[in-house]
Amino acid sequence: MSQQAEPGGDAVTRLAVSTVIFALRPDRTGRPVLWTPLVRRTREPQLGLWALPGGWLPPTEELEAAAARTLRLTTGLAPTYLEQLYTFGEVDRSPDARVVSVVYWALVQRDEAARATAGPNVRWVPADTLPALAFDHNRIIEYALWRLRTKVEYAWIAHAFLGETFTLAELREVVEAVLQRPLDPANFRRTMLASGRLHETGERLAGARNRPPKLYRYDSTALAEATPEPSARTEPLRERPAS
Repeated sequence: MSQQAEPGGDAVTRLAVSTVIFALRPDRTGRPVLWTPLVRRTREPQLGLWALPGGWLPPTEELEAAAARTLRLTTGLAPTYLEQLYTFGEVDRSPDARVVSVVYWALVQRDEAARATAGPNVRWVPADTLPALAFDHNRIIEYALWRLRTKVEYAWIAHAFLGETFTLAELREVVEAVLQRPLDPANFRRTMLASGRLHETGERLAGARNRPPKLYRYDSTALAEATPEPSARTEPLRERPAS
């Protein structure tokens, strides 16, 4: 990251965009866990370290468009769920410039993740067992995990991992994988059906043995509702030093 200066010698704050991507993939034991792709830095500072996909924000490009573009160029992914996560702007985030990063997060289905760019400079890793990353990117991913696990309790965000239709068992498996703990199937079923956000499609899962389970979809109006956001003041990483 090269530092620019205005006339008079004052350093210019640079604006960047980065994206945290989550996909559910099996770990070594076959258990589904959250994975995230990283890209290797090919220039200084911190040459060779792994980092989040991202880049500088051009003056004529909208934030979300820049996030989508850099994501496509580095990983080949074009997720349908792309949302602004947080802005990170601590003074010492980068060693050679003041850099403010607007961070997005994206959730992708397993088949989407399988189509991601592969190569020596792109690497998928389990999101809970990260290596030491460039800048403060460990802290950014930890924050994204915390936000996801808080929001998934509202359940609709799991839709991004599932597709248009799904069974209640598939929905529960996604929530369990995100939270990394089992849920009582009967209680989960009652809670989801009582939420008013799920609609039966009138169809059943094809190819299932015995009595095929019903397929559901989320109410489109429920998906458009704003989910209550956790307060930044309660965010557990705010007092931790950057990684």
